[in-house]
Amino acid sequence: MAEKHSVTGFDEFTEFIKNFKSDKIVNVLFTGEKADGKSWCPDCNEAEGFVNDAIEKYADNTVFVSVDVGNRETWKDLKNPFRTDKDTNLMVIPTLIRWKNPQRLEGDQLCKPELLQMFFTEED
Repeated sequence: MAEKHSVTGFDEFTEFIKNFKSDKIVNVLFTGEKADGKSWCPDCNEAEGFVNDAIEKYADNTVFVSVDVGNRETWKDLKNPFRTDKDTNLMVIPTLIRWKNPQRLEGDQLCKPELLQMFFTEED
């Protein structure tokens, strides 16, 4: 079973990553802020079930971090630090990355079980 964490905003994310120590693979999902269990981002809502299924099937002995990038207005700001930071470099949400590795799925790719399987089972 994956070790799961959830953080909100860029500052909390960078602090979490800086202080997190593990020899496990770290996968990070960037998604829109949730209210009442649903994100303002329809693509994020659509992808959530596919990602959760893939984590349950393929992400044993890994770390999974869900990151809330903020509300719609915050996300749409082109100076949003999630967009400008060289380690995250987000263009769309949802985005799933393998931290400090090239593996990355964006947008509707997260609704394709075969891509998620490859993402979680591919070696670094």
